[in-house]
Amino acid sequence: MGRRTPLYDRHVAAGARMVDFAGYDMPLQYSGIRDEHVAVRQRAGIFDVSHMGEVTVRGSGATGFVQRLVTNDVSRLESNQLLYSVMCNEQGGIIDDVIVMRGAEDNHFVIVVNASTREKDVAWMQGHADSGTDVVDASDRLALIAVQGPRAVDILEPLARVDGGGDLRELRPFFASGLSLAGVTDAQVQRISRTGYTGEDGFEIYIDAGRAGQVWDAIIEAGTAHGLLPAGLGARDTLRLEAGLRLYGQDMDEDTDPYSCGLGWTVKLDKGEFIGGEALRALRESPPRRFVGLRLGPRSIARHGHAVFQDEVEIGTVTSGTFGFTVGTAVAMATVDPDFKKGGEIAVDIRGTEADAEVVPLPFYKRPKGDG
Repeated sequence: MGRRTPLYDRHVAAGARMVDFAGYDMPLQYSGIRDEHVAVRQRAGIFDVSHMGEVTVRGSGATGFVQRLVTNDVSRLESNQLLYSVMCNEQGGIIDDVIVMRGAEDNHFVIVVNASTREKDVAWMQGHADSGTDVVDASDRLALIAVQGPRAVDILEPLARVDGGGDLRELRPFFASGLSLAGVTDAQVQRISRTGYTGEDGFEIYIDAGRAGQVWDAIIEAGTAHGLLPAGLGARDTLRLEAGLRLYGQDMDEDTDPYSCGLGWTVKLDKGEFIGGEALRALRESPPRRFVGLRLGPRSIARHGHAVFQDEVEIGTVTSGTFGFTVGTAVAMATVDPDFKKGGEIAVDIRGTEADAEVVPLPFYKRPKGDG
C-alpha cells in the first residue's frame, strides 16, 4: 500500500480507479480519461495533486539561496508571484522542474516539487543552504487541489474571498493570494494561485491537509451546475501533453540539460552565479539534443522510449506520447539529434511497426484567446 493523500477516501467513494504513482495511491480516472479531458477543455475539472511536494524557504539568506538554486531569475518576482524553473546539478542536468512562489513576506518562498523527486530535492536544497536559510519540507501538512478549465473561475468565485477583498477574476496568471474558501478562513495558511498543468485557465489551492476534504466537497457541490468532473492522472497527462508541458522522469532527467528539452527559456545566464550555470553557458550554443513535437495518425500511439527514425537511421527517442482528444489525433514529444533534417520524413517504431510522423511546433494545443 502506498502513501495516501488526505482525499483518498473521497476518490474511492467516487469509484475512482486507483493506481500507484510515485509511491502514492492516486486516482487514474473516474468516469473515463476522455470524458475528464473534455470536461477540463470545455467546462472544468478538479484534481487532487496533494502528492506534489511543497518546500518552504525562509531566513535572511532565502532570496540569494533560491536565486542560486534555480536557473530562472527569482529576483524579479513580486510578492505573491510565481515562476516556472528548473533546478540543475553542476553539470547542467535537471534535478527537477519546479514552481517557485515568493511569499507576501520578505525572504519567504515556497518551492513546489514533483512527488517522485521530493526526498532527493529536499536533501539537495538542505545540502546547499547556508546558515541564514531554513529549508523545511512542508508536504505532509499541506494538500493541493487544482480546479482547471474555462469555468473554473465561475465555480470558485462564489466560494472564495481573497486577501484585500478583491475579485478572484482579477487574480493574474502566476500570482497568488491568501484566501478564505468554503468556510476555511485562515488566509495565512490557505492560498490560491492562478496556475495549472493542463493548458487551461485555472487555480491551485494550497490548504492544511486536515481541511482539504471540506474544500474538495464544497467545490464538487458548487461545480455540479457547471459540468465540473473530478479528474485523475490519466486526463492530467493527456491535457499536459497537448499543451506541450514536460513531465519529469520522461521528458527530462539528470542526464538532460534545459536546452535539450526545450526549456532554455528558463535559464537566465545574466542573473549571476547559480548551480549549473557554468556548464549551461558552455551548452547554450550547441546543446546535444533537440526537442520536437510529433503529430501522428489517430491510430499510431507513440509511447515513451519508442525510437524515432529519419532515412532509416535512428535519430531520437519519444519521451511522451498519447492520443490528443482535443486535437483529434496522436501526438508525441521526442528528443532528436540536433542536425536532423527539419523538412525530412520522420517515422516512429511502434512495437515493430513503422508509423509516419510530422514534426510540428509545440504546443499542440493553445486555449483560445480571451478564455481565462
